[in-house]
This record gives sequence, structure tokens and C-alpha cells, in this order.
Amino acid sequence: MPRPRKHRMVRAQPVATFYKPQGVPLHNLQGAILPVEGLEALRLADAQGLDQAEAAEQMGISRATFCRVLAEARSVVARALSQGWAIRIEGGDYRLAGQVDEAVPEAGINGREGRGRGGGRGRGGGRGGGRWG
Repeated sequence: MPRPRKHRMVRAQPVATFYKPQGVPLHNLQGAILPVEGLEALRLADAQGLDQAEAAEQMGISRATFCRVLAEARSVVARALSQGWAIRIEGGDYRLAGQVDEAVPEAGINGREGRGRGGGRGRGGGRGGGRWG
């Protein structure tokens, strides 16, 4: 049995969770799903310019894991932008920083920890299928 995935610390929920090319009807679009922790990795590394060790520490993960999360996020965004796809930000294994209820750390009942809103690793498996993921 594999080891449970460690939650990544995320500063806050995304301000916007959906981006699409202007002028293209939604029903004509394919899309990609970017996990919330992938957006956080992009924010820390690319928007804030932190080095990988600092960013990994802020997310509560190893540097190697941070590098993998960042590479996957960059790949999703690059693929979506280059092919004119929409990007949906949802899911993943994350916990909001500073809002973890220590009384029930593993229960997942306080709505602030667990697998996020998407219920998966951000690859669209089982959520409508088709053109997303």
C-alpha cells in the first residue's frame, strides 16, 4: 500500500479559478486542469522569484517534490496557452496555510484540508471526462 500523499501548504484559495481564450465559445474549447498546489508553486517560483528551497519550505514539502510540482504546473500552462485551451484551477492535495484546525488534523472534516475542491490530482479523471484533463 503506498504512503499517503503529504498535503502542500497553500497561502490562499485562487482569486480566479477559470481562464479561457477571449472570443472562443466555451463549448468549442478543450481545457487543462491545474491543481491548486501547482498554481502556488508557480506563484512562489515565478511571480515572487523565490528559489526552490525557500518555496519548498513555504509549501512544507521537499525541494525535489517542489521541482516536480512546478514542472507539472509549467507543463499544463504551456500546453494550454500554446494550444488555445482553457485552464481550470482546482483539486490537488493541499491545505490552506494558517487555517489548519489542529484539533482534527487528519479528519478532513473542517473543510480546510484534504484533496481540495476537485477531488483529484488535477488531471480531470472522472469529472466529466471528455475534453478536460
